Amino acid sequence: MKDIAPSTELRKWYGHDPEKWEEFVRRYKAELAAPEKKKLLDELAREAKSGKVTLIYAARDTEHSDANVLAELVARDIKKS
Repeated sequence: MKDIAPSTELRKWYGHDPEKWEEFVRRYKAELAAPEKKKLLDELAREAKSGKVTLIYAARDTEHSDANVLAELVARDIKKS
């Protein structure tokens, strides 16, 4: 699901700078709210609800990774259903 990753523009702006983390999360969640991304996020949550899902990322800083944002949103969606 490469299309659920942050946009190139957002990734370049963020540059894995921990000081930009909170704003990155806000912007990434805004991107994921777009209809085409929301559909993918919903699909990911359905998959996670019925089995194991592995989120792959290349960031060295595991605390400030887009995978954490996805994991949080997927967990939230699972709890809703």
